[in-house]
Amino acid sequence: MDFDQIQYLRRQHPAWRLLAADSAPLIIGFLHRAFIAPNARAIGEADLAAALDDYLFAIHDAAGEIIFPKASLDYLVDWSADERPWLRRYYPPDTDEPHFDLMPATEKAVQWATSLEYRAQFVGAESRLRTVFDLLRELVHGAETDPERRIAELKRQRAAIDAEIERVGRGDIELMDATRQRERFLEATGTARALLADFRQVEQNFRDLDRAVRERIATWEGGRGALIGDILGEHDAIADSDQGRSFRAFWDFIMSPASQDELTELLSAAMELPHVAELAPDAANRRIHYDWLAAGETTQRTVALLSQQLRRYLDDQARLENRRIMELIKQIEHHAIAVREQPLAGIFGELDAPAPSFDLPMERPLFTPPIKPDIRDQVLVEGDEDIDANALFDQFAVDRERVRGHIRDTLNRGSPATLARVIDTHPLTQGVAELVSYLTLADEASEPAVVDESIRDEIRWIDAERGPRRATMPRVIFSRA
Repeated sequence: MDFDQIQYLRRQHPAWRLLAADSAPLIIGFLHRAFIAPNARAIGEADLAAALDDYLFAIHDAAGEIIFPKASLDYLVDWSADERPWLRRYYPPDTDEPHFDLMPATEKAVQWATSLEYRAQFVGAESRLRTVFDLLRELVHGAETDPERRIAELKRQRAAIDAEIERVGRGDIELMDATRQRERFLEATGTARALLADFRQVEQNFRDLDRAVRERIATWEGGRGALIGDILGEHDAIADSDQGRSFRAFWDFIMSPASQDELTELLSAAMELPHVAELAPDAANRRIHYDWLAAGETTQRTVALLSQQLRRYLDDQARLENRRIMELIKQIEHHAIAVREQPLAGIFGELDAPAPSFDLPMERPLFTPPIKPDIRDQVLVEGDEDIDANALFDQFAVDRERVRGHIRDTLNRGSPATLARVIDTHPLTQGVAELVSYLTLADEASEPAVVDESIRDEIRWIDAERGPRRATMPRVIFSRA
């Protein structure tokens, strides 16, 4: 960090430019309220502009004059311009309304400004020290290759656990005091909120890679194979990097139903502790792991853009190559017509056959006995059976509001609302039609859901006519809108 590097960062880095802007108090204060405090992402333009209108009205009302005269939407457009990249303005799939999200550099600036505010809460020195010791022990023990040392460490841990069990059995229970409870809780919630910032940085890295791929494809003049090799090499380098592998491990862990259940129970139990309740923690901490799921799904969707871009490039190249082949064929035809009246003397070319023929043994069809039709001369006679037509009118409709209520009731119970759990709590009464209604709601924006193709759930219900039925499908996890 020499003088020139710091000078460059002061002029070019978006976070530094935000802190040095004249309207930095307005920008940082509003973005903290709109994005950081509620752990929000991807806010629609209309909602964000309305929130900024309210924020500006409160500032002007307190000051007694108009300090910021521009319209709210104009401010949002300025903050997302290329020269001031503090917000990302984009269009999500299947919508024509622009949405906004924080850029990673903006979040760093907001978090840094927030850290300057004096708070009466203590700094958890002991908690951080224990975290350092635990991480170092895990690092050293996990990298140990000597079996005897690893066995000795495991025996030490077992002896400590046995001694703790013996003390508890005697009634000597050591409880964590109020100070340490509050310290551990603040450290855990601070780390949990920091994960959302990490998601934004990972997503930005993949967006940068996608943009570089688009630029390289647009200016590439070499062979298609070399370009695809370079692109796939960069994609694999990011996926196999420490950051990429850490993100995959995090995603696999958070998608585990057992991990989600444990997180839900731990968060609820921690916030109900009397000494923790004295801190008046934000109720949004109870569902912060669902915010992780939404952020992780957005990151996964960004990674999928690379594959779409490659496929589009291959399709365009295939059309260009086919066009070139047709041009060559036309040139040959033109030359053939030109020399038609003056054929060349002698043999100037030989072809054994106009096209190669392949006769593979496994392509020979097996013998199939001919089918002898059985044709009988029968006379159709008009019937006079009295058939009950009530079945034609025995139709029913599924109440979607009732199905939506079942989903929200399961969400309010504090456990991850998988489709299997919702149906266990509220059994199906209308069979497959009601099951299809659940899947239709999972595809709508009003009831957001995540589909995990790697896990299969078995849905069971009782059909009034055919008895017990079951269906096997990918796991569907509902979350709050």
